[in-house]
Amino acid sequence: MFSTPFSLFYLFDLLGISVFAISGALAAGRKGLDLLGIIIISIVTAVGGGTLRDILLDRSPIFWIADPGYLVVIIISSFIAIWYVRKNKPPFRALLIADALGLAFFTIMGTQITDSYGFHPMIPVVMGTVTGVAGGVVRDILSAEVPLILRRDIYASAAIGGSIIYLLFSYLGFGMVFSYVAGIITVLFLRSLAIIWGVRLPVFRLPDKPS
Repeated sequence: MFSTPFSLFYLFDLLGISVFAISGALAAGRKGLDLLGIIIISIVTAVGGGTLRDILLDRSPIFWIADPGYLVVIIISSFIAIWYVRKNKPPFRALLIADALGLAFFTIMGTQITDSYGFHPMIPVVMGTVTGVAGGVVRDILSAEVPLILRRDIYASAAIGGSIIYLLFSYLGFGMVFSYVAGIITVLFLRSLAIIWGVRLPVFRLPDKPS
């Protein structure tokens, strides 16, 4: 069914869109928003990072305008999330898990797209991280929450790590699909350190008075 790398990557992209849309729906539902509010937050969560990436790379048209199928996937995913939580109490970490999956898929997709332009390796890492975290930042701001990227959680650093692993395996000739999967697993592993085991980044504080 998915005989070419392109179709496989498109599937990964749709999966990323879907889980980010679900995370947006869950975040909006926790705030008691109406159906329209849930759909709006789901859309901006799912397309925010990719839209910013395309604007910075001057890609035209923006990916979800070129392929409205993304919006269809977002709306369907949102309704599935709404239907599920109306009948079942979502797991405690459901939002974090959905966000972690979206972060992983979007980060590596953004890295792969940017790397195809032939930029210096630092640029794909930056753009992959932007693609992964921007939608979640917008979601948290609209939901009146402190964005995950500003907390002590391993978040943006997970995106950076996954992006580096993707580029490393890709440049070593392991193949795009293998490199893609390795990058996704890296992001998920690093995020799980925070979600499951509570690992946090160190905090550096300036003394109130100079010594």
